[in-house]
Amino acid sequence: MVKPLDMLHRMGNREDLLAGARRCLIERGWAHTTVRDIAMAAGVSHAAIGYHFGSKDALLSQALVEAVDELGDELTRHTAAATPEERWHALIGSFTTHRALWMAQLEAAVHATRSPEVRRHLAKGQRQAREGLGGSVPLALLTGLMLQWLVDPDHAPGAGQVITELRSFTEKTCG
Repeated sequence: MVKPLDMLHRMGNREDLLAGARRCLIERGWAHTTVRDIAMAAGVSHAAIGYHFGSKDALLSQALVEAVDELGDELTRHTAAATPEERWHALIGSFTTHRALWMAQLEAAVHATRSPEVRRHLAKGQRQAREGLGGSVPLALLTGLMLQWLVDPDHAPGAGQVITELRSFTEKTCG
């Protein structure tokens, strides 16, 4: 028979694991985070990862999706009454202020090409992002901008340039 305190401890382990995995993603990135790193950061045993999530990849995926969701919620709150240029400025600014999180997301996307489990988690997150951003085109634009900012931040476009180029592109292609 499971005692109430044991059940509370198990639930706490799950939350501790998510918090530990998130810290590891930000500090070490996807590729350099080990089961041992997560267990140490969470203050739990290695076995707790399998018990609560089934695998390290499932745990990291869940932690990443939650972190990106929180970032999206934060950006939405700050840009609810903003102009399009202010919204893009906030999104682009997040590439610097939350660089480690964006890097972890990019690493996870690469890992997803070899892991159906990670792909499922990230696909769900992408569907939510498409809905939150208003479609596939804004998500594609955001993803492309993220890549430019992570690889070459000194030459990546700012919000004003993005808006100007979007207007020009729309005029040229839509008449």
